[in-house]
This record gives sequence, structure tokens and C-alpha cells, in this order.
Amino acid sequence: MTSAQQAPRPVVDRRAPRPAVRPRTPWWRSAASALLWTVVVVGVLAFVVSLAAPLWFQAQGQRLLIVTSGSMAPQFVAGDVVVLRAVTDPSELKPDLVVTFQPVGEPNLVTHRIVSLHSLPAMQDVGDGSGRMEPVLQEDGDPVMQPYIRTQGDANPEPDPNATPVERVRGVVLEVHHGWGAVLSWATSAQGRAVMLVPPLLALATLEVVSVLEGRRRGRLARRSRDDRRIDALVSE
Repeated sequence: MTSAQQAPRPVVDRRAPRPAVRPRTPWWRSAASALLWTVVVVGVLAFVVSLAAPLWFQAQGQRLLIVTSGSMAPQFVAGDVVVLRAVTDPSELKPDLVVTFQPVGEPNLVTHRIVSLHSLPAMQDVGDGSGRMEPVLQEDGDPVMQPYIRTQGDANPEPDPNATPVERVRGVVLEVHHGWGAVLSWATSAQGRAVMLVPPLLALATLEVVSVLEGRRRGRLARRSRDDRRIDALVSE
């Protein structure tokens, strides 16, 4: 009999299920997912802001107008944005106010400073296609008088050649945002909308494809794990 007995060998139950090993996500896949979600968030946020900013001003009874010339330099120049408030009463108009108006016979808006107020005969087109204007007369033959404004750009040496009827004033300038014009023009253009929306849509599609592939990979690993457990159970019997 030996002086020392050999320790019994441990019994291994081969029927015990193997612990499930959760596959680790590669670092590059996590980084790519974070980058794609960043593209989605930035693009959608930029699009929402481009819609919300003009709507916020409209809710305040105001509107934004992009400056396209330097006639009011140095107060504002081309590429700036002015905030307009509509005129509800002609008595609000006074000299030295900066207003936006549509000159008679012109399709574009002009933003200049009021230099004087006048009461002049109302004019109307004679309608013969020549563009000639004539005074509007009352029943007694006297001309209908109408309030007009004379305007001038701060950078112009002389006042504008024609007076403008008060009814053609579109708003009074409240404030100026320098450099907003380029951003606002780009954000409201077809190109800007595409840049803000197409990358997030592509990123979401990529994330969906990756999610489907990842689900299939996990399904294969789960099936392989079940098959291994079945083989272990057969071997241990």
C-alpha cells in the first residue's frame, strides 16, 4: 500500500450546456455606425433649421429678405438678410426709416431709406400698351391725392428718380443679419435640400442593411451553438 493515495479525477458532465458566447462587435463596425448616425442627425437637424427659421419669423409677423445689391452700404450689403415688418398704417412711415418697396412698373423689390413724404396725384396706366401714366380724377375733375415716399440708397449720391406710392411699401426693416444670405439661399435651393437629405437617407439605408446582415450572422451563430450542444449531448450518452 502506498503512502499517498492518488486524488480522484474530477467528473465532467458533458451533458451540461456550453455557455453562450456573445460575438464581439469589431471596433471599426462601431465607428462606422457612429459615423452614419452622425450624418443622419446633422443632415436632419440642418433641414429642420432651414425650415424652422423662416417660419419662426413669420410667426412673429415678420419676413426675411436677401439683399442683392450694395446700394445701402455700409449698413448692409449684398449677401446680408434684412428682417421686415409689414406696414399696417401709412402714418407709420417717417423720414429716415429703411423700407422695402416695389417700384411702379418694376418686378423686383428695393430696400432704401425714406428721405421725404409727399402727397401727390394718384397715377394709373392709360392702358394703350405704351406704359404712359395719367392722373386718377375724382368726379369733379380734381386729381385723387395719394401719399408717396421719396427714397434713396445710403450709397447712392442722389434720391431715386421716382416717388413710390405708400401702398407699394412691403415692410419696414427691423434688423440686419450679416452673411445670412448665402446660407439661406443655399438651404432653400434644390442643391441644398439634396445635400441635407440625400446623405442621411443613404446612411439610414446602410444602417438598415448592416442591421439585417448582423441579424443573419447572429442567427447562424445561434444555430451553430445549438448544433454543438446537440453533438455534445450525443457524445455524452
